Amino acid sequence: MTTSQKARGGRKSWGLHLVLTAVGAVMAVPLLYAVLSGFKSTDELSRNPVGLPESWVTSNYTQILGSGDFWRLIGNSTLIAVGTTVLIVAVSALSAFSFARFAFRGREALFTLFTMGLMFPFAVAALPLFLLLRTLDLLDNPLGVILPQAAFGLPMTIIILRGFFRQIPGELEEAATLDGCSSFGFFWRVLLPMARPALGTVSVLAVVTSWNNFFLPLLVFTDSQWWTLPIGVQQFQGQYSAEYAKVFAYLVLAMVPALAFYSVAERQLVGGLTAGATKG
Repeated sequence: MTTSQKARGGRKSWGLHLVLTAVGAVMAVPLLYAVLSGFKSTDELSRNPVGLPESWVTSNYTQILGSGDFWRLIGNSTLIAVGTTVLIVAVSALSAFSFARFAFRGREALFTLFTMGLMFPFAVAALPLFLLLRTLDLLDNPLGVILPQAAFGLPMTIIILRGFFRQIPGELEEAATLDGCSSFGFFWRVLLPMARPALGTVSVLAVVTSWNNFFLPLLVFTDSQWWTLPIGVQQFQGQYSAEYAKVFAYLVLAMVPALAFYSVAERQLVGGLTAGATKG
């Protein structure tokens, strides 16, 4: 490699680092501003919106953390996210296995029907879904959120898992069959362990999507005992609309569980996407 090529490579590397730094700053600065604003009083936030707090008001955070309502919202969101994820992964894994490893009449047409679900906006289904849930007596019931969320999450998950399952060598399945393994035994004992990166990826996506869902829980839950965290954020903003510092503190604490989960699952998410892209 010549000196000029090394210089060009160095300039490209510096340019890439500069772009990544700028993107990181755009994402980090608002979060840092919200954290610092939560440590101010509302009066100080009006006088000094940008600088560091003159006196660190920790009560904005401690009052929220000491509230049972806040922890109930987190518990409700966790319950719904876990239930939705388990249902999506279980059903999608079986469906993707059928689409990937079995040849039957109408397979591609049925798979296309599933993929068409990606083009179906939730807003169009809101009224029919509400009427259906009311008929099934699932309003103010966690299942009224878990089941629709799982249904809307199936298309993307099936597409991801089908692509991964199809890349598993057929010789492996033949060897398992010769050893006396049934189709479901191959799926349970061989395919699922090999598909851990893909399963981890779709699980992370399902948890994050469920955690951030606002409209469906708002549609289903009228009883505040079942409200999720996004609804709680809206209600808190309405209740303390004049106390901006408390609102900032609540927003920060509401983001912490999602950020903590993503920081733990980031490697699994990236590893799963990479494995799916490079496998085979």
